[in-house]
Order: sequence, then C-alpha cells, then structure tokens
Amino acid sequence: MSGPVVAAIDLGTNSTRLLVAGEGSTLDRRMVITRLGAGVDRTGRLDPAAIDRTLTVLRDYRGVMDRHGVERVRMAATSAARDAANRDDLFDAAESIVGARPELLSGGEEGRLSFAGATAELDPADGPFLVVDIGGGSTELAFGTTEAEAVMSIDVGCVRLTEQWLHTDPPRPEELHAAITITTQHLEDVVREHPEMRTARTMVGLAGTVSTVAAVEIGLAAYDRSQIHHFTLTRAAAEDVFRTLATEARDDRIHNPGLEEARADVIVGGCCALVSVMRFFDVPSLLVSESDILDGLTASLA
Repeated sequence: MSGPVVAAIDLGTNSTRLLVAGEGSTLDRRMVITRLGAGVDRTGRLDPAAIDRTLTVLRDYRGVMDRHGVERVRMAATSAARDAANRDDLFDAAESIVGARPELLSGGEEGRLSFAGATAELDPADGPFLVVDIGGGSTELAFGTTEAEAVMSIDVGCVRLTEQWLHTDPPRPEELHAAITITTQHLEDVVREHPEMRTARTMVGLAGTVSTVAAVEIGLAAYDRSQIHHFTLTRAAAEDVFRTLATEARDDRIHNPGLEEARADVIVGGCCALVSVMRFFDVPSLLVSESDILDGLTASLA
C-alpha cells in the first residue's frame, strides 16, 4: 500500500520553500526568494511587503499541493518569525491559505529537523556528522551520527550579516572582516557549550548559501539538484568563490553562472558565514546536501 502524499513548507528568512513527497519519493520541490526577514533585525517586525510576497508564494504552493493530492502538511517558521513581534499577521493569513498554522520552531528544533533530513541518506560509518544549516537570519549546527546529540543555533545568516555589516558595494575589507569576526565569536560560544562538535568526521552543509557557492564553483548555468546534492565542496574552492564574489559589485556579481540574481545582494554575507565555519573547524571540505529541514518535516508526517 502506498503512503500518504505529504508536504512541508519552510517560511525562511530569505526564501519560502515547498517539498511534496509520497510513495517514498520527492514529487515536487520549489523555492522562491521572498526575503521575509528584510529589516526585521532593525525594526523587530515583519515588513508588510515581505508578508505579501510570502503569501503570494503560499497561494501558488496551495495550488501545487492540491494538484498532488496532499493529505497532510507541516509549515515551519524560523529565524525571521522568531524575532518579529507581529508574526501572527503572517501566521493568521498563512493558515487561511494553507490550512495549517505555521509552527514557530526554536533554533534547536530547526537544527534537529535539518540534521534528520540531511543525514537520512548518509552512511553512519562516515559520522559523527556536523550539519551546518546557514539560513538568512540564523545558522544551526547539529552534531551526531544517527540522530542529533548536540544542537545550537546562532544569530548569523546571509541576510543578518549583510544588513548588520556589509554596507558598501562591493563590501570594504573592514566590513568583511567584521562579519567574519562576529561569526567566529559565535562559533567560539558553540564549542564552549558543545566541544564534541570539533570531533566530527564529516561536515555537511545545507541551504541556499552553500548550494549557491557549490553551483558557482561548478559553473552551473541552470540549477541541477543532481550535480549539487552530495557535491564535495573543498575549503579552497569556497575561499576562491568568496574572493570572487566579495570583490565584485552586484552588477558584475550577477553574471557568475550558478548565482541566482535574487540572491546576489546577500550571497557575500552568506559566504562570510560559510568560510568562517570551515576555517574555524579547520575542515578540508564539506558535503553539500540538498536534503534539509523540509525532508525532516515530511519524514515526520510520513
């Protein structure tokens, strides 16, 4: 007997994503950059235009779910909603469209779901794993072999670092230095709390920044999950992509194959987080995973 068709939606700080799964396989996977977290760091509120952009995408996703006959759905809200006083403005409208209320995940819950999704296909012999999920407003680090044994969330992400520290185009060296320094300070807090994270055998990198850096390194003119999923991104390659993107103005940066134009203004902030993590843990490479929190959410439903 085939299992139910289920769906997961991630209301992220930078993008709104959908995964529809059934019969043990992915039926549909979509991502739209909606920048829900734009300005939240400064105002403590979700911008009405950002809410509208997100709701427009959710209406489209509702149609996709209807076409696939989705029976159950989980919708998760993460960093931007955690930080916003008016999150119920979004939650009420999203519930009316999707039919399920968004779940406000803690950083720890987010990290555990990301770990479950990212490691489901991996060989435990390659563990313990350190799963690093670089989002728009936060980064989750989860350590373990078959399940997350230690999880910590830090207030570092591609949107947050860009809004706080990267104010010129291209960013000045001192701005890049500040973004990397603040990330490193957060990572020092993480290993003080969870020193075992330094013992991971394999680092796994998730989310848009990591996938984009991999795509730029490969030179992908169009997104191809089969080329990015489980691609080995070396630290040298990540540093090279960072140097390229950080020294170009946005108008030049957008011409790099693999970089989606809508991500061009926050990718350097994301790169600051990525290279900081790889330097701090002194890893020669990481495994890029396109399986993440969405996969963890659908697994919990199926």
